[in-house]
Amino acid sequence: KQAEKAVHQKKEQSKTKCRKARRRHINLVAEFNHRQRKNIWLETHIWHAKRFHMVKKWGYCLGNSPTEKSYRACYRAMTKQCLLQDLSYYCCLELKGKENELLKQLARMCSIDTGLTFQEASCLSGRFEGSLNLYRADRYPEGMLGPVTFIWKPRDGSENRQLWIWVHPALKQDILRELKAIFQCSEPEEICISEPVTTSVQKEKQVEVVTSLGNKRKKEDKEGEKAVPVKKIIGDGTRDPFHSYSWISRTTGIAISDRSMEILRYRLIGPLSHSVLTETLKAASVQTV
Repeated sequence: KQAEKAVHQKKEQSKTKCRKARRRHINLVAEFNHRQRKNIWLETHIWHAKRFHMVKKWGYCLGNSPTEKSYRACYRAMTKQCLLQDLSYYCCLELKGKENELLKQLARMCSIDTGLTFQEASCLSGRFEGSLNLYRADRYPEGMLGPVTFIWKPRDGSENRQLWIWVHPALKQDILRELKAIFQCSEPEEICISEPVTTSVQKEKQVEVVTSLGNKRKKEDKEGEKAVPVKKIIGDGTRDPFHSYSWISRTTGIAISDRSMEILRYRLIGPLSHSVLTETLKAASVQTV
């Protein structure tokens, strides 16, 4: 009887999951957000983490160098095919308001002596992206803030325009502070943030989700504490979703919004870049009412 019992136990143990599966977190999204408390991840973080040496810079976790000798493959893709880079860690500042007011105040932060400005005709139409160096207001050639790229939203017939400025995360706070000063945007804009809709299946899973992300992971019962909510990660770290990240001026009517990590940005390098975009993106059919 003891021998039969031992054989039966061995068969049951063989059916158990492997150690990697047993140690896997129940809610991967909550675990990933917990690991992004100090340095947030890009959308392609999982792919890079398996193939690159990761470094922590500017509040992000970025891929620094590949783990394999892929330099020749990257060079071959740049010269003959297509190479993609993830530049989503660049911060996006959105400006909305009247075109004349935007150009009037932005002219104080740049100079025509350094090259293109925000008033360049090809860039102002929204067809091309421009780049320039920003300075503190009325302090050119001193008080340089750093290089930025920008793109205007094409005109829709109204005098209100929309401008996106892409800045390096190391320069974001200084440039954002200067933009808020020249446009007098001090009052936070009210933003209605809708709560995520949870299905019945998700609610059942939340009952079994871990109560704490510590060393021991215990399942909670229906009468236990609620599950750890999944936080929305924007910009330089985890923010309270009820805190405003958009400011408006009552005098000029200009609104400034921080769209960091909300708009993904990729760079394609190589002679086949346009072919890749053509095969990837499909033009939508325009329906006129």
